[in-house]
Amino acid sequence: MRQQEDVGTQYRSIILTLSPQQQAAALRSRDAYQQELSQQHRGDITTSIQPAGDFYYAEDRHQQYLHKVPGGYCGLKGTGVPCPIAT
Repeated sequence: MRQQEDVGTQYRSIILTLSPQQQAAALRSRDAYQQELSQQHRGDITTSIQPAGDFYYAEDRHQQYLHKVPGGYCGLKGTGVPCPIAT
């Protein structure tokens, strides 16, 4: 998994769902946005969509990182491609 300069599964994006309805909505949204990205010749969405299980917060130093370190590194940037609302 890779996001900009960050490599490894700890940097992956994930949507955790609490119900079949949330799972279906997340999949519809992903599919609609993938169509928009593809039209702009962007890559595939690699975000995992899975039912929620046990969740553990990262260490405190990682919480609200950019608030704590305003000039800190963040490799995430927008694509400039708007996401349509999936119905």
